[in-house]
Amino acid sequence: MPNTVLTAFLRLPISIRILTIAVSIILFFGMVITIVEPDNFPSFFEGVWWAIITASTVGYGDYTPTTIIGRVTGMLLILTGAGFLSTYLVTLATAAVARQNAFMEGKSAYKGQDHIVIIGWNERSKALIQSISKDGKKAVITLVDESLSQNPSPESLHFIQGNPNIDATLLRANIWKASKVIITADQSKDEMYADMNSILTLLAIKGLNPAVPCIIEILTVEQVTNAHRAGADEIIQTNRLSSFVMHSSLNSQDTMIAFLDLLGNFKDKRLQIVPLGEWKNEERLDFAALSSYLLLDDKLLLGVKRGSQSYIKPGASFMVEEKDELILIAGF
Repeated sequence: MPNTVLTAFLRLPISIRILTIAVSIILFFGMVITIVEPDNFPSFFEGVWWAIITASTVGYGDYTPTTIIGRVTGMLLILTGAGFLSTYLVTLATAAVARQNAFMEGKSAYKGQDHIVIIGWNERSKALIQSISKDGKKAVITLVDESLSQNPSPESLHFIQGNPNIDATLLRANIWKASKVIITADQSKDEMYADMNSILTLLAIKGLNPAVPCIIEILTVEQVTNAHRAGADEIIQTNRLSSFVMHSSLNSQDTMIAFLDLLGNFKDKRLQIVPLGEWKNEERLDFAALSSYLLLDDKLLLGVKRGSQSYIKPGASFMVEEKDELILIAGF
């Protein structure tokens, strides 16, 4: 039994062990001084008070031993208790610094839930993090990146340093309880290799948490099918979007400038795809009527998503069905 207690004690964190020893010493000497000098220390509380003040080297002097035995007791307390108490305070300070360093260096695991995991640090993820931070919803963001040596934005995200293809790294990001994952492409690598690396990360994430929605950035057309096979919920082809903008600029530069200016004005607005919601109770609802209803709620209806098909401005008489989703701009 004693060996079991000692083993359990030795397994405790060092700060707990040191504090336990320091408290035990203070209580012991507090009891001893009340026995040695009952006139100066009439109660156990006064004895413990004196022991704490003496061990912490504060020395108020409101309670002091006067006999030789009492002073020897005080000397022994200073030689033992003061050392343990100082060690405990140093241990706390060291632990606090170590924890802060681990947080900055991406070594501390994230233990929250319903957070957004972003894979890769680049200009796109940087802009995305800034947009999410300004969104007003106070979403918790966890960034996973192998190239960074410290947290690039400690005030707005939790950083995990490591390879996102490895389970241990994803587990430190608490991928089991994430609400959504966004995988950005590493454009410092060859495009095909960057896509293969992103798909490998997607496979690792889906292997640990198949239910988490994953948005993946793909650079090459050839890897879109593989991203679907790996379980991507949404694929963003950035090169295709860039090519569209460039091609449109060649045909009509003024039109594209106006279009890009329009996108810039969406700073306080959000493009959303939402369920039909309260309008399901309507027996027959066409696109024109639904647009009018939504405008009253400061929402601009752009189109309707039906299964895998999207209908942008389908026409005033287009009938909206119960399972349709609405493509709209909120805060218009």
